[in-house]
This record gives sequence, structure tokens and C-alpha cells, in this order.
Amino acid sequence: MRAESSTSSGLNNQGSTVNRLSAENVTLAYDQRVIAEQLSVEIPDQSFTVIVGPNACGKSTLLRALSRMLKPSAGRVLLDGNVIQSMPAKKVARTLGLLPQSSVAPDGITVADLVGRGRYPHQGILRQWSTEDERVVKESMRQTGVAELGDRYVDELSGGQCQRVWIAMALAQQTPLLLLDEPTTFLDIQHQIDVLDLCAELHEEQGRTLVAVLHDLNHAARYATHLIALREGRVIAEGAPKDIVTAELVEEVFGLRCQVIDDPETGTPLVVPAARKARVPSTAGQGTARKAAATEAS
Repeated sequence: MRAESSTSSGLNNQGSTVNRLSAENVTLAYDQRVIAEQLSVEIPDQSFTVIVGPNACGKSTLLRALSRMLKPSAGRVLLDGNVIQSMPAKKVARTLGLLPQSSVAPDGITVADLVGRGRYPHQGILRQWSTEDERVVKESMRQTGVAELGDRYVDELSGGQCQRVWIAMALAQQTPLLLLDEPTTFLDIQHQIDVLDLCAELHEEQGRTLVAVLHDLNHAARYATHLIALREGRVIAEGAPKDIVTAELVEEVFGLRCQVIDDPETGTPLVVPAARKARVPSTAGQGTARKAAATEAS
């Protein structure tokens, strides 16, 4: 069902009554390997949408399709009412930014130069590098905590530092929609929270629509305003975390027995896995029980 946009100002205001980004009955495949069929999703405007699910369920594949990196073999992805594959690449890049799961920087490029490449969609024949571009790059580096690394070469950085530099480049693109594929990869717990806090700030204070793939279900439940749970290329549930995250859903999607309680810090759902003995029945115990039952029967 399409949700009406209540946006009256800010980056997402396009005067539209439908969500800006959606996939309609898409079939997603790599060569002959089908990942998802007849998959439909809508990204609510000005939401922080997080896609969760077990490995190989189609999370990153869906994000690639939403970002125009993967063309559906059937169905269509719509951006502002247009089939995204038919739109000029530069126009898409001014509307939608992507932080892929793994990125490779050119050899010998500095942090400041790489972040500056996020300004490319805003350049043109009559508009070259400006003081505004410089300001945006510096602010993006400050927000992600890499301002002091500006003169360093990217290939000298740690994995966590590199990840923050790529996020800075995505921020410098200044798009109203930002897609992030596992943005907390390579980061320690403090920097994971820093990055997710930054995403929440972009959503809440700047009105950006964010879509992220996350592996940590508790992080997803804490930060998302809209959650999409996938399994085997199908949407099992979607909605606000407090409305859909239950022990039954976690077991259905992830095959994990658990309890779901209120996070003492935020009140959002907190998944507590069952203890090992409760999750994995003892094979030895089962054998003993069967022997006892056989003895009684005889």
C-alpha cells in the first residue's frame, strides 16, 4: 500500500503523494541464479528503513536494485515515479546516494580527494568546484570523524577508518535518499554506535530518507523507524520495530529461539537469544530418553 507523504519542507519535498522509492514485483537474479521473485517494497519517505534477514536472503541484492546497480529481470524500480533504469545516471546520483558493501579507492588518493568525489553529481560544464563544495566536504569529514585524516592516503588507513571515509563521501553527495549496505562493517562497537547515531541525526534533523542493510537485529530495532524482514527473497514482515519484532518473528526469519524484551535505554525491542542448552537440544539426552522409553515399553 502506498503511504501519503506529509513532507512540507526539506530534502524530501517533491509535492508527491506517493513514496519516492519503491520496487514493484521485481525478480532479482545474478545470471541464472534467482534471488527473489515478485518482490515488492516501498520505502516510506523521511524514514530510517532497515532491511534485516539471514545471510543470502536477498538484503544486499534488494539494495543494489533500489540503487540502480542491479537491473531487475522482471518488474521495475521507481524513483519519483520514473523507472530508475531509464533515468540519466547523474540525475539519479543527485537524488540517491549509495554506500556499497565493499568499495575500492583509486591508488594514491587522499582522504580529502576521495570525499570530494561525492560532489561530482553537482558539477557541470558551467559549475566547477566551489566554496560550497569545499564547505560540504569539510562538514562531511567532520561529521564522520575523519577531518584530521584529510591529507592521509586512503590505502594507509585501517578498515574502520576507511569505512568512515566512504560514509563521508556518501554524505558529501548531499542526496535526499541515502542507501547504506552494512555501514558498520569493520567498525568496533563505539564507532558502530557513532555511525548509527549519525544516520539517525541525518534522518531526524535533516529530513533525509535512509535505507540500510544491517546484520545486528538489536541495532536495527533501536534505530529503524521502519523495518523490513526478509527470508529467501520474500518480505516476511514490515513496519515499526515495536509492532513487528516478536520472538515468533525472530524464530521464523532467523531460526533463533529468543525472548524479546524492552531495551532499558530506549524502550525499543531487544532480542535476547535463548541459552545454548535451550537452543540446541542435547543429542545425548534424547538418546537416554529414548532408551528409557524403550525399556518401559518392554
